[in-house]
Amino acid sequence: MAHTTQPAHTGLAPRKRPSQSRSAHTVDAILDATARILVERGYAGTSTNAVAERAGVSVGSLYQYFPNKDALIAALHTRHIERMKAVIEAALARAMDTNLDDGLAGLIEGAVEAHRVEADLHRVLDQQMTGLGVVDAHDQFDAVLEDRIVALLQRHRDAITVADLRLAAYMLNHSTHALIHTVVAQRPRGVTLAAAGAEIVRMMRAYLTAPADAS
Repeated sequence: MAHTTQPAHTGLAPRKRPSQSRSAHTVDAILDATARILVERGYAGTSTNAVAERAGVSVGSLYQYFPNKDALIAALHTRHIERMKAVIEAALARAMDTNLDDGLAGLIEGAVEAHRVEADLHRVLDQQMTGLGVVDAHDQFDAVLEDRIVALLQRHRDAITVADLRLAAYMLNHSTHALIHTVVAQRPRGVTLAAAGAEIVRMMRAYLTAPADAS
């Protein structure tokens, strides 16, 4: 089920939510412009005036929805996370009726594809926006994703030796994210997302199906 996400600090909350399609289009245009300028100029080079000009709206119209630059970026960050979540959830839905190996591959494929969503923006948000305080969207993203992973693992319970599937889902989620995120952020020479994904699948399967400790 979809969750409503809010910035952690009230000063980052939008002034009002778009209630009509025209208003929603305006907000999307503002956020799209914010994304482009943030990628081009970084946080310091982003301003509400520049965003309004790029979006083709007046600064007054922008301020109807967002009280300041940080509120703009917080809303952009939340939208970005929601788009990533949609990609991973779709991949997990496709992986549900497969064997364990294909299910794990589907999970990794979804994570890889999610990190390709607005990859340049993702990199900037990670590098420059860590102190902005947008936490609810991340927490809800993790909670939903781990629920989906538990459901996937339950379908293959006989093949999995890990006793606690909730713990396993946590481990898979965060280790996968950390590894793929590192490849995206650092772009190590000779390491592609596809190659990293294949190795992560091997690691995950080994973890899930390792013989139980005989002691």
